[in-house]
Amino acid sequence: MNKEIIATENAPGAIGAYSQAVKAGNTVYVSGQIPLVPSTMEVIEGDVVAQITQVFENLSAVCEAAGGSLADIVKLNVFLTDLKDFGHVNDVMAKFFNEPYPARAAIGVAQLPKDVPVEVDAIMVLG
Repeated sequence: MNKEIIATENAPGAIGAYSQAVKAGNTVYVSGQIPLVPSTMEVIEGDVVAQITQVFENLSAVCEAAGGSLADIVKLNVFLTDLKDFGHVNDVMAKFFNEPYPARAAIGVAQLPKDVPVEVDAIMVLG
Protein backbone atom coordinates (compact mmCIF):
# COMPACT_ATOMS: atom_id res chain seq x y z
CA MET A 1 0.00 0.00 0.00
CA ASN A 2 1.22 3.47 -0.85
CA LYS A 3 1.42 5.94 1.97
CA GLU A 4 1.98 9.65 1.72
CA ILE A 5 3.25 11.90 4.48
CA ILE A 6 1.20 15.07 4.83
CA ALA A 7 2.91 18.24 6.04
CA THR A 8 1.90 21.88 6.09
CA GLU A 9 3.32 25.07 7.56
CA ASN A 10 -0.28 26.14 8.31
CA ALA A 11 -0.37 23.78 11.29
CA PRO A 12 2.15 23.19 14.05
CA GLY A 13 5.12 21.10 13.05
CA ALA A 14 5.63 17.75 14.73
CA ILE A 15 7.29 18.05 18.13
CA GLY A 16 8.42 14.45 18.17
CA ALA A 17 8.98 11.41 16.00
CA TYR A 18 5.72 11.55 14.06
CA SER A 19 4.10 13.15 10.99
CA GLN A 20 1.28 15.69 10.97
CA ALA A 21 -0.73 13.13 9.00
CA VAL A 22 -0.31 10.00 6.92
CA LYS A 23 -2.47 9.24 3.89
CA ALA A 24 -2.97 5.53 3.13
CA GLY A 25 -5.22 4.98 0.14
CA ASN A 26 -8.12 7.38 0.58
CA THR A 27 -7.83 7.42 4.39
CA VAL A 28 -5.89 10.11 6.23
CA TYR A 29 -4.77 9.62 9.81
CA VAL A 30 -4.27 13.04 11.39
CA SER A 31 -1.97 13.21 14.41
CA GLY A 32 -3.18 14.82 17.58
CA GLN A 33 -3.30 18.58 17.45
CA ILE A 34 -2.82 20.80 20.47
CA PRO A 35 -3.46 24.56 20.69
CA LEU A 36 -0.15 25.69 19.24
CA VAL A 37 0.00 28.71 16.96
CA PRO A 38 1.76 27.40 13.83
CA SER A 39 3.91 30.50 13.27
CA THR A 40 5.31 30.58 16.82
CA MET A 41 4.86 26.98 18.02
CA GLU A 42 3.65 28.49 21.29
CA VAL A 43 0.37 27.72 23.04
CA ILE A 44 -2.27 30.27 22.05
CA GLU A 45 -3.08 32.77 24.75
CA GLY A 46 -6.59 32.84 26.13
CA ASP A 47 -9.13 30.61 27.77
CA VAL A 48 -9.96 26.99 27.03
CA VAL A 49 -12.43 28.02 24.28
CA ALA A 50 -9.63 29.86 22.45
CA GLN A 51 -7.43 26.80 22.85
CA ILE A 52 -10.08 24.37 21.57
CA THR A 53 -10.71 26.71 18.63
CA GLN A 54 -6.98 26.70 17.77
CA VAL A 55 -6.96 22.90 17.86
CA PHE A 56 -9.75 22.72 15.27
CA GLU A 57 -8.06 25.38 13.11
CA ASN A 58 -4.90 23.24 13.18
CA LEU A 59 -6.88 20.10 12.29
CA SER A 60 -8.51 21.98 9.43
CA ALA A 61 -5.13 23.05 8.03
CA VAL A 62 -3.81 19.48 8.05
CA CYS A 63 -7.02 18.20 6.41
CA GLU A 64 -6.69 20.83 3.67
CA ALA A 65 -3.03 19.89 3.10
CA ALA A 66 -4.19 16.31 2.57
CA GLY A 67 -6.78 17.38 -0.01
CA GLY A 68 -9.83 17.35 2.22
CA SER A 69 -11.63 19.34 4.87
CA LEU A 70 -13.13 18.90 8.31
CA ALA A 71 -16.29 17.70 6.54
CA ASP A 72 -14.35 14.58 5.45
CA ILE A 73 -13.51 13.55 9.02
CA VAL A 74 -15.24 10.34 10.05
CA LYS A 75 -13.76 9.91 13.55
CA LEU A 76 -12.41 12.23 16.22
CA ASN A 77 -10.71 11.44 19.50
CA VAL A 78 -10.82 14.29 22.01
CA PHE A 79 -8.43 14.17 24.95
CA LEU A 80 -9.19 16.51 27.86
CA THR A 81 -7.35 17.06 31.13
CA ASP A 82 -10.69 18.21 32.61
CA LEU A 83 -13.87 16.56 31.34
CA LYS A 84 -15.77 19.64 32.57
CA ASP A 85 -14.54 21.27 29.33
CA PHE A 86 -16.55 18.79 27.24
CA GLY A 87 -19.37 21.32 26.80
CA HIS A 88 -16.89 23.81 25.38
CA VAL A 89 -15.73 21.18 22.89
CA ASN A 90 -19.34 20.71 21.75
CA ASP A 91 -19.84 24.47 21.38
CA VAL A 92 -16.67 24.93 19.32
CA MET A 93 -17.34 21.83 17.20
CA ALA A 94 -20.75 23.24 16.26
CA LYS A 95 -18.93 26.18 14.65
CA PHE A 96 -16.58 23.94 12.62
CA PHE A 97 -18.80 20.97 11.68
CA ASN A 98 -22.21 20.45 10.13
CA GLU A 99 -24.45 17.43 10.46
CA PRO A 100 -23.93 14.60 10.05
CA TYR A 101 -21.20 14.90 12.66
CA PRO A 102 -18.24 12.53 12.77
CA ALA A 103 -18.08 9.71 15.30
CA ARG A 104 -16.25 10.88 18.40
CA ALA A 105 -14.75 9.73 21.67
CA ALA A 106 -13.87 11.96 24.61
CA ILE A 107 -11.19 10.72 26.95
CA GLY A 108 -10.09 12.22 30.24
CA VAL A 109 -6.32 12.19 30.68
CA ALA A 110 -3.93 13.28 33.43
CA GLN A 111 -1.64 15.40 31.24
CA LEU A 112 -1.02 16.42 27.64
CA PRO A 113 2.05 17.79 25.84
CA LYS A 114 3.05 21.30 26.90
CA ASP A 115 0.47 21.03 29.71
CA VAL A 116 -2.39 22.02 27.40
CA PRO A 117 -5.99 21.14 28.33
CA VAL A 118 -7.01 19.58 25.00
CA GLU A 119 -5.72 17.46 22.13
CA VAL A 120 -7.70 16.10 19.17
CA ASP A 121 -6.76 13.57 16.52
CA ALA A 122 -8.82 12.48 13.53
CA ILE A 123 -9.40 9.99 10.77
CA MET A 124 -10.46 11.47 7.45
CA VAL A 125 -11.75 9.63 4.37
CA LEU A 126 -11.36 11.38 1.00
CA GLY A 127 -13.62 10.94 -2.01
